[in-house]
Amino acid sequence: DRQTLVAVLQFLRRSNLRESEEILRREARLLGDDLGAAALSPASAGLLAGSGSEADPGEALLGRGTGAAPGAIGGSVATVATSIGGAVVVEDQPDVSAVLSAYNQQGDPTLYEEYYSGLKHFIECSLDCHRAELSQLFYPLFVHMYLELVYNQHESEAKSFFERFHGDQECYYQDDLRVLSSLTKKEHMKGNETMLDFRTSKFVLRISRDSYQLLKRHLQEKQNNQIWNIVQEHLYIDIFDGMPRSKQQIDAMVGSLAGEAKREANKAKVFFGLLKEPEFDVPLDDEDEEGENEEGKPKKKKPKKDNVGSKSKKQDPNAPPQNRIPLPELKDSDKLDKVMNMKEAARRVRLGPECLPSICFYTFLNAYQGLTAVDITDDSSMIVGGFADSTVRVWSVTPKKLRSVKTAADLSLIDKESDDVLERIMDEKTASELKILYGHSGPVYGTSFSPDRNYLLSCSEDGTVRLWSLQTFTCLVGYKGHNYPVWDTQFSPYGYYFVSGGHDRVARLWATDHYQPLRIFAGHLADVTCTRFHPNSNYIATGSADRTIRLWDVLNGNCVRIFTGHKGPIHSLAFSPNGRFLATGATDGRVLLWDIGHGLMVGELKGHTDTIYALRFSRDGEILASGSMDNTVRLWDAVKAFEDLETDDFTTATGHINLPENSQDLLLGTYMTKSTPVVHLHFTRRNLLLAAGAYSSQ
Repeated sequence: DRQTLVAVLQFLRRSNLRESEEILRREARLLGDDLGAAALSPASAGLLAGSGSEADPGEALLGRGTGAAPGAIGGSVATVATSIGGAVVVEDQPDVSAVLSAYNQQGDPTLYEEYYSGLKHFIECSLDCHRAELSQLFYPLFVHMYLELVYNQHESEAKSFFERFHGDQECYYQDDLRVLSSLTKKEHMKGNETMLDFRTSKFVLRISRDSYQLLKRHLQEKQNNQIWNIVQEHLYIDIFDGMPRSKQQIDAMVGSLAGEAKREANKAKVFFGLLKEPEFDVPLDDEDEEGENEEGKPKKKKPKKDNVGSKSKKQDPNAPPQNRIPLPELKDSDKLDKVMNMKEAARRVRLGPECLPSICFYTFLNAYQGLTAVDITDDSSMIVGGFADSTVRVWSVTPKKLRSVKTAADLSLIDKESDDVLERIMDEKTASELKILYGHSGPVYGTSFSPDRNYLLSCSEDGTVRLWSLQTFTCLVGYKGHNYPVWDTQFSPYGYYFVSGGHDRVARLWATDHYQPLRIFAGHLADVTCTRFHPNSNYIATGSADRTIRLWDVLNGNCVRIFTGHKGPIHSLAFSPNGRFLATGATDGRVLLWDIGHGLMVGELKGHTDTIYALRFSRDGEILASGSMDNTVRLWDAVKAFEDLETDDFTTATGHINLPENSQDLLLGTYMTKSTPVVHLHFTRRNLLLAAGAYSSQ
């Protein structure tokens, strides 16, 4: 703006800052005589003197100046320091009084409705391509203007503002608005967490440069300072160059407590490949041939398998280095189990649209204790239920009963050299189908078997995670770190490490032999409702009630991905067996699919009508099963969902995702239960699908 420039030059000349004046003039290519010729406009004089205009200096500065300051554009100022009574308070510290006092700049309370409806009118009358993008402003501005009115004790104005405009907000913000409507006095704001989150974390909007320029011009022409202040202070506008996004593209990505994720948040490199399997020889047994020999036929020669363990000879280029995080050594029993696993895998059914899995449903009958968690061992031999009466119950699903180890006195009598020592140490008198574990003092919300089936984890409302031995069926350790309910816990696929997440908004990484957590993953703005390890154990995914999913690096505790798009709290997570994709389910009844490497949403599966509590990929990743509170299990074609993905650089850079219109093409089957919400799903090693839930008599 030429006039502003001239004014600045004159100011520099008056202050005898010749050198600066020269530099600026050279930059702007202005010659000496231009300077005197251009008259100094009153607005820019006020802008420089800070006293020449009647309005307060901040507002005068806004008239033209904000556009000129390069740092202020696009919210690229990371922390806005608001100067309050001489002290500078940096916005990022959630110190309650400091955070709230940022609401001190008062506009005329009676004009708030006018400001908002003026902006609304402007946005609704703008071109279609800009309207969708600028409509994202409605919700954060509505909240901040309402809170500003409440903070400055204009209660009646706040009430009428809320009533007039809350109906215009998107339906997925209903729950947040309900909380907001209960904040009607300044005192209410002090202890309210939702409120504080909204204030301390900048709401992120992703807008194209054209739409942003349009908005800026409008606000500056209208001198609409109240709204511009909020945009500058409380919103982070992530500007991209290119076409504005369509309504569908925006709707797919928004809806979380703090808006979308910044594009920077999903740029870090993620090693999503699988670790190389250790190699060992597999002894061939003749079980398979016995049947044929009875009729005197010659034995079929089996092709000689050179150590089956070497199926992944080549290192996956996207895999993390083998020693990136220390993983436990394989014990002999683990190797034996791997061999069993490979034999089972050889008999595995190849699933696909033409060959759907059979589903075996375990219904918990008369579960008056209230079933709150289920897990099934990898080899499908045991099932565990966590209950609201604070018990953990373990069942054997095979004819083999559950037995405890003998007492110390009896163990001393055993010949330790005998071949069947592992059988002898078990006490036959204790054999039963069900074992009940007592120890928690509140509902048990999460359970997880260790991969070697020796241990079981459970987490509870009492704030603890407990580690149980499945040899003695007793509690070995209680891990205390969370001070509030712990909603979920899960063992690493390699054992030893486990993760827990709870009401205190953080996830913690533990090792079974440490009392204290090894890592604390903080960043979510609400409860961490579910946790999952990546198949290579280097990353952990957490889903939260703030409607986002985050991926954390176990090595350094950094958050490497933030996925937004769900419209309700996340309740289920599943990684694809190849480690490239993540499926997430929430209370909004949608399953979203994410490409981890590119940090993009690549699919949306619609069909469920209630919260999705269970997600699982089949063993080879061809099928995704989802289980919901709507009493159905649905099967989706995962191969089709992930083929032909458009992940070019432009899409990655701007988030122009193109989801297929109809997810019904991917739905392979829907299976109803009579009246049993589905709480857990599990594919056996041969791809039989096991489901579990408690019958509820409505």
